Amino acid sequence: MNKILKYSLYDLIRSRWMFFYFGFFLLFTLGLFWLSPDLSKVAISMMNIILILVPLIATMFGLMYFYNSREFTELLLAQPIPRRHIFLGQYLGVAGSLSFSFLLGMGLPFLFHGLFTSAELPLFLTLLVSGVLLSFIFSGISFYIALKNDNRIRGFSLAILVWLMLAVAYDGFFLLLLSYFKDYPLEKPALALSIFNPIDLSRILILLKLDIAALMGFTGAVFKKFMGSQIGMLIAFIALLFWMLLPVLGIRRASSKKDF
Repeated sequence: MNKILKYSLYDLIRSRWMFFYFGFFLLFTLGLFWLSPDLSKVAISMMNIILILVPLIATMFGLMYFYNSREFTELLLAQPIPRRHIFLGQYLGVAGSLSFSFLLGMGLPFLFHGLFTSAELPLFLTLLVSGVLLSFIFSGISFYIALKNDNRIRGFSLAILVWLMLAVAYDGFFLLLLSYFKDYPLEKPALALSIFNPIDLSRILILLKLDIAALMGFTGAVFKKFMGSQIGMLIAFIALLFWMLLPVLGIRRASSKKDF
């Protein structure tokens, strides 16, 4: 698996898409610092980009890499290599290259502004960790969907639907549920429902570090009320790690049962 991971990383890091991905975050972050040197304002703007764009790019790039490298994958399957090593190596290569480009694109502007030695370092690290975890989670989801669907159109459709549900529709459904059952105590159900959405968990993780009550929303306020900022951040982080583990288990199981 290590050799497949190294090959995938080396192949993907040289890709023009990775340079574009890196350049986008670099220029966008530099532009935000040019508009305002206040890290809290920059973090809020970056949070919106991270929560929407990073999952979308990870989903689409994971699907494109899987389908475009199918012939190479079939060649590897003919070798005495365990299936799980092939697909887990490719998945880690995609997620690792996306995370590396994201970290470099966001990290260099912060380094230029000397924020690695400032009091805002924990907030900056929270942004980076959220982006990396979302990259791994949605890359894994896209690989699992591609493994279960040989048809590219069906695979892309399902992946986009999953992203839309978690990034857009989930919050609308959540607000509708809160409005419909407004006469009932919904704090604990809201706490449980927020764990089923990694994007919502990442938003809570960042906002708890920012400690901006007006932007926390219902789920962020519930996390802070019942757990406090530190415990709430820990719970959200553990739930995100669990979300990252789920696609890995799915890829292992799907690859062992798939008939190529």
